[in-house]
Amino acid sequence: MNRRTLLRGVVGTGVLLTTGAGSPGRAHARGIVLPVRSCADWGARPASQAITVVPRRPVRILVHHTASDNVEDYSLDAACAQARWIQHVHMDQNGWLDSGQHFTNSRGGYLLEGRHQSLDALRAGDHMIQGAHCPGQNEAAIGIENEGTYVDAEPPTPQWETLVSFCVYACDQYGISPREIFGHRDFYADTVCPGDRFYAMLPRLRREVAAVLG
Repeated sequence: MNRRTLLRGVVGTGVLLTTGAGSPGRAHARGIVLPVRSCADWGARPASQAITVVPRRPVRILVHHTASDNVEDYSLDAACAQARWIQHVHMDQNGWLDSGQHFTNSRGGYLLEGRHQSLDALRAGDHMIQGAHCPGQNEAAIGIENEGTYVDAEPPTPQWETLVSFCVYACDQYGISPREIFGHRDFYADTVCPGDRFYAMLPRLRREVAAVLG
């Protein structure tokens, strides 16, 4: 699968779609829209405090898993419910101002905005939103949570294909090298995230993203 094919949306779940009205640029990235469900789409609560805008691009992507059940409900409703559950935990138990991660990828391959304003920042490609997904990386790395627990299991195909497509788009928008796609545990010793099986697949993720971006 080459870069043009993926960027035109001809990939499994069809994560990347062209608008037909984009201006020339990095891989015509500004002419591409990710069908990411925004915070408003999944019924997010408002952030409890002002969101911090980081006036520079992130330099890497960190892959997480939610450590929740590996459900068989791959629907959009289930994906939205998962996003609401994460926000509830992060705000009401962790005491954070909003969801900690920038984006959430469901087992059914639905991609959702996590922290408010992250989607606008990604589409702009010139700044990021401060997250709360990994100490020391919250102003340097985009965090994407993948629904499920991947210590002994691998992510289902729709989720994997969405992750690849998201990473292609994010790397292209922000000028991130595929070599800079890591797991949570690479920057935080006190976690097994994103799970042993998922972590072992990260070299494959880097290769697939690099193959598309050339």
